[in-house]
Formats: sequence, C-alpha cells, structure tokens
Amino acid sequence: MSSPATELVRLLTVRGESLAVAESLTGGLVAAEITAVPGASKVFRGSVTAYATELKHRLLGVDATLLAQRGAVDPQVAAEMAAGVRKALGADWGLATTGVAGPEVQDGRPVGTVFVAVDGPLTDPSGSAGGGKVEALRLNGERAEIRMESVRSVLALLLRELAGEQTGNERAQDTERNGGF
Repeated sequence: MSSPATELVRLLTVRGESLAVAESLTGGLVAAEITAVPGASKVFRGSVTAYATELKHRLLGVDATLLAQRGAVDPQVAAEMAAGVRKALGADWGLATTGVAGPEVQDGRPVGTVFVAVDGPLTDPSGSAGGGKVEALRLNGERAEIRMESVRSVLALLLRELAGEQTGNERAQDTERNGGF
C-alpha cells in the first residue's frame, strides 16, 4: 500500500491540480512528506512555514483581529491559513496545520489541540468550495508524536476531499489498476 503522500501526488497528477501548504506546529514536516515522493514537483507549488503568529497575517492573510482575539490555535485561523496559502502560491488546493505540540499550553489551548484545514477549488455553480473544511484534533503523546499525527491527519483530510470528488472515469481507472474491486 502506498503512503498518503504518494497517493496525494498520484491523485493530484491525474486531476492536473496543484497543492500548497501552510504550516505552523508541523514546521515544514507536511511539505517534507510530500516532496519526498518522486514526481511531487508536478503538483506541489510550495509551502509557507508561518511559525510566528504575525506571519500568519502578513504572509497568509489571516485576519489580524481574529489572531488578536483568539490566538493562532483556532479553527478559523486554520481555514484562513489554507485559503491564504492557496491564493498566495497559486494552487488549486491549500492545506494548513496549527496547534499546540507542547510542552506548554498556548493561547489557552492544551497540548495536543490541533486544527488541520483544506481549501479547494469551486466544484459546483452554487459556489461551495471543494475544500473549505477544518478538522479539530485532540492528540496525545510527546511533541514529536503530536506533530507527526498532525501531518498524517492533514494529508488524510485532503485525501478524503479528493476521493469524494473523483469522477466515475477516475474511479474506473483506480478499479482497473487495483485488480477490479
């Protein structure tokens, strides 16, 4: 079985779409996971590691008032980071991670509080986004474990979005490739 990053690169390549990543607590681990896949350059536009709160506003366009009122560890901040990196780097899809890896509480949020987000292209005439989803996580473990689970979770979130949007033709190709199931 292929890794989630390998599957993402494959699906985005088939679809002719691109990806950008905004990271905070993961500090570049999501980008590293994706770029470890051969052929990632066909789909990966780049990433912004906005570890400092003010960079989330300055580089990714996250609302300054939102950051001042709620802090960086917030579901709306994650959503705005994903949308911001998508726009800034000209990608079809944007991913974002923000949270508390530890060892201390941040912005009143306990260690293990993580928000991952995806923002994607418009998929229907009503204007609803293919992405635009945020997932709240409550993770246990040491700092490194929380960061790695955040990487796995954000990749899985985009995989679910892409799988939900596959056309019948792409599914038929997958079925043929995977032995006819």
